Amino acid sequence: MGTIVEKLENVTVMTKANVYFERGVISHTVITNTGERKTLGLIRPGAYNFSTDAPEKMEIVAGQCRVCLAQQPSWTVYHAGDAFHIPGNSAFDIMVEDGLVEYVCSYE
Repeated sequence: MGTIVEKLENVTVMTKANVYFERGVISHTVITNTGERKTLGLIRPGAYNFSTDAPEKMEIVAGQCRVCLAQQPSWTVYHAGDAFHIPGNSAFDIMVEDGLVEYVCSYE
């Protein structure tokens, strides 16, 4: 298990939410003082498919989910403190069975 992201300092937070899958996934865009873009969000129970343009790193802050990366035959379980990388121009499935998953996504 890794270190859980507890706070982001010196950032600008966009107040308009990014809402996906009929409010199943909600995030806010965060811009760091160096111009790096991140999203900070919640995933409600359900199964969701996301596409990526740029490579991404998803850090799980709270909760538990299962993830299946494109071209992979199996699902991997992630808990608070875990992270996974998604290649650019790819896709992944994420499933939350119970509770909420809180995450920070960094675009690499």
